[in-house]
Amino acid sequence: MDALVGYVLLSGVLLSMALVAAGLIWEWADTGSLALHYRLGGMNLFELVVAEIRLAGHDAIRPRLLVNFGIVVLMLTPFVRVLASVAYFAAFLKNWKYTLFTAFVLAVLTYSLFLR
Repeated sequence: MDALVGYVLLSGVLLSMALVAAGLIWEWADTGSLALHYRLGGMNLFELVVAEIRLAGHDAIRPRLLVNFGIVVLMLTPFVRVLASVAYFAAFLKNWKYTLFTAFVLAVLTYSLFLR
């Protein structure tokens, strides 16, 4: 389980870092600046993902999209880690006490993703 958790956390952080770095390099190549001028305030994670997918669907792929997906991956990394823990405790260990506690944490994390 420790190896799985470590792999989930490491891969989430590395993927996030790669997406943000690619977006910033692309922005620098286009404008000569690393500044992205936009606000994320007033949006929850779900709204951010929907807005960015909509823009990508309209052929508006730009550096901001990569940076925002990097942010999304980074925010979802702990969520995936807890989801893997719930599955592990329920399916392999059949430890219902830890499954219940971890499922509660998963519910709180899920709820927090939809808050502003």
